[in-house]
Amino acid sequence: MPSSAAAPASTGHDLVIIGAGVVGLASAYAAARRGCSVLLIDRNAGPALGTSFANGAQLSYAYTDAMAGPATWGQLPEMAFGRNGPFRTRWSTNPDFMRWGLAFLRQANARGLKHNTLATLELALESRQAMQALLQQHPIDFDHAVSGKLHLYPTPEGVQSAEAMITLKRPYGVQQRLVDAAEARAIEPALAGAPWLAGAVYSPEEEAGDPYRFSEGLLDVLQNQYGVQADFNFDTQSLQRTNGQWRLQAHDGRRVQAPRVLVCAGIDSAALLRPLRVRTPVMAIKGYSFTAPLGANAPQVSITDTKRKLVFCRLGDRIRVAGLADLNDWNPAPEPARLAQLVAMARASLPEAADYDHIQSSWAGLRPVTPWSSPIIRNLGDGLGCNIGHGMLGWTLAMGSGERAITQLLGTP
Repeated sequence: MPSSAAAPASTGHDLVIIGAGVVGLASAYAAARRGCSVLLIDRNAGPALGTSFANGAQLSYAYTDAMAGPATWGQLPEMAFGRNGPFRTRWSTNPDFMRWGLAFLRQANARGLKHNTLATLELALESRQAMQALLQQHPIDFDHAVSGKLHLYPTPEGVQSAEAMITLKRPYGVQQRLVDAAEARAIEPALAGAPWLAGAVYSPEEEAGDPYRFSEGLLDVLQNQYGVQADFNFDTQSLQRTNGQWRLQAHDGRRVQAPRVLVCAGIDSAALLRPLRVRTPVMAIKGYSFTAPLGANAPQVSITDTKRKLVFCRLGDRIRVAGLADLNDWNPAPEPARLAQLVAMARASLPEAADYDHIQSSWAGLRPVTPWSSPIIRNLGDGLGCNIGHGMLGWTLAMGSGERAITQLLGTP
């Protein structure tokens, strides 16, 4: 319940970061390293309990292909009207939904695909470098592995269509190559259980890790080595600029203030920024995952099944399977039917990858997606910035986007 009298505002911080998912935590690390006094706030009871909690776990530094491209037009019927496939759309007359959809379709061409893919790739490579620097100084334990990745295709045509993207990224030092089904099975013997496989793209330098365990570890580093403070269960109700300070008030009456604020609140960011007349074209795309014990023939390499649009990612003695994309679904609660569909698709793809009869946990989250598939990292003026819209690559892009956001907001490298 809100307090009957407003509590005194918490002061003394150089920067308040709204959102303690992987993006907010990475941003806090970038700021704290530059000497800022940082306060992290989040509406949840702890770090990374939203979209960062149980995502696909792949650190896909090489696979940054934008969602929209020439192939989008052929996929539109499934995306718009499909009910039982990987894609599903909740139609709405909301103007924001219509504007986002039109902006997305404007990116669905060869020029947009190339530009947006390379823009995200640049950030991904920055992110990998920032992650490496972090782990050299602070060896966080989060089942991190350079396991490589195989993108699986069910037809020879699909394999060949991927060649253009490999060629596009090669000048930037990305290690990817086409492999036939036999070589893919030699790289990953677990694919013996996938007779539908025609070939794959192999990215040997791709990584994996548990984003929730990483977030817990990074928060510990921030609090104990950099003096970062965290205020959880702080559900921000309003954000206002007064006398050179940003004042934030929670629904329960708590208040904080600082000269600078960075919004990293994922899909909730648009509602926070709208009263300030800042429009952010971010759409919710709901995804699902489950985590299970390893199956009898679990892959070591991370797997992306392009036919079913799902991923398999080994995390120590567990495996994470993620997929599905429900456009404009803003309810984070998992739907049992969609979870069952994900499990059925995973069984059909790799029947021995997981112990499907003993699933340990399941999850759904709202991925904040821009029409061009790259995040919005922007200094909005007056000490306000945003770092949002990472889509399916928030875990991959977090460290790099944190560095960019803080550099922009502080005006220093």
